[in-house]
Amino acid sequence: MGHSILEPGARQSRPWNAGRMVGAKRPLKPRDVWAIRFFLDEHQRLRDRALFDIAIDSKLRGCDLVKLRIGDVVAGGTIRNRATVIQQKTGKPVQFELGKDVRDSLLVWLNCRRGGVGDFIFPSRVDHMGHMSTRQYARLVDEWVGAIGLDTHDYGTHSLRRTKAALIYKATGNLRAVQILLGHTKIETTVRYLGVDIDDALTLSERTEI
Repeated sequence: MGHSILEPGARQSRPWNAGRMVGAKRPLKPRDVWAIRFFLDEHQRLRDRALFDIAIDSKLRGCDLVKLRIGDVVAGGTIRNRATVIQQKTGKPVQFELGKDVRDSLLVWLNCRRGGVGDFIFPSRVDHMGHMSTRQYARLVDEWVGAIGLDTHDYGTHSLRRTKAALIYKATGNLRAVQILLGHTKIETTVRYLGVDIDDALTLSERTEI
């Protein structure tokens, strides 16, 4: 039931975040991405390779990623180059690209998974008519990053969402483009999400000559 903050026992309780890392999770570096891909390929984990690749390319939140249906990414028997989904959090559509790596890994997984356009790409272990849970997705991410020697406390599902967005921002400095790709309604949200600060702004300014 918990304690009232006025009770002596409440003052003795350990803070919920003691010893934990709080705040935004780190994005993966390119070498981390390829290390995870190598690990998944080595262990022939077709589903996980497809899940990892589409998580990186789509930049979707976990709740939207696990609900992707085959019809969202397949048209006419081939994997689409681009797809659009309605975000659960905002209720607004967001479009994302499907690069060659994700198209290849999705094709391999879907040939194994089978199913129709209305079926979920990543079915639940318990109910094959349902989709993978966000909890299971989070556990898989912990396993992947741990397998390549990264601290699982520093990374999570949002690390995959942030990875490509962080690389695009670093390469271009285009916050508006990243905002669109992440499906954020406000540019301030993107600024906070990427951890943009005055040093980033000054670095971009120094690269620009007139």
